[in-house]
Amino acid sequence: MILLRRLLGDVLRRQRQRQGRTLREVSSSARVSLGYLSEVERGQKEASSELLAAICDALELRMSELLREVSDELALAELAQSAARDTVPPPMRPMLNPVRVTSVTGRPDERVTIKAPTEAVDVVAA
Repeated sequence: MILLRRLLGDVLRRQRQRQGRTLREVSSSARVSLGYLSEVERGQKEASSELLAAICDALELRMSELLREVSDELALAELAQSAARDTVPPPMRPMLNPVRVTSVTGRPDERVTIKAPTEAVDVVAA
């Protein structure tokens, strides 16, 4: 499952690190506790829109730029998840019971029932 709060935290952390700033500097500027900002960056806390606005202001980052980068990462994560789901073949189920013929008398026009593990199939002997 893709968590939006994790992607958001990853982007915020990258933005902060690109600027060479510490958690302490950004938390002070945004007036957010250092611990809470750390939890947001690690994707452990959901940030409110007010908190995101304060962090974006502290990073001198437009919220639209933050959300665009998060949206791009979300799209890539969804594609990767979809590709992984589509390309992995389902596990092969071994045949639990061998196929067996339940009645044969040798007459050419007799119906023979062959029972497979999941279904019964009627076969007419030729």
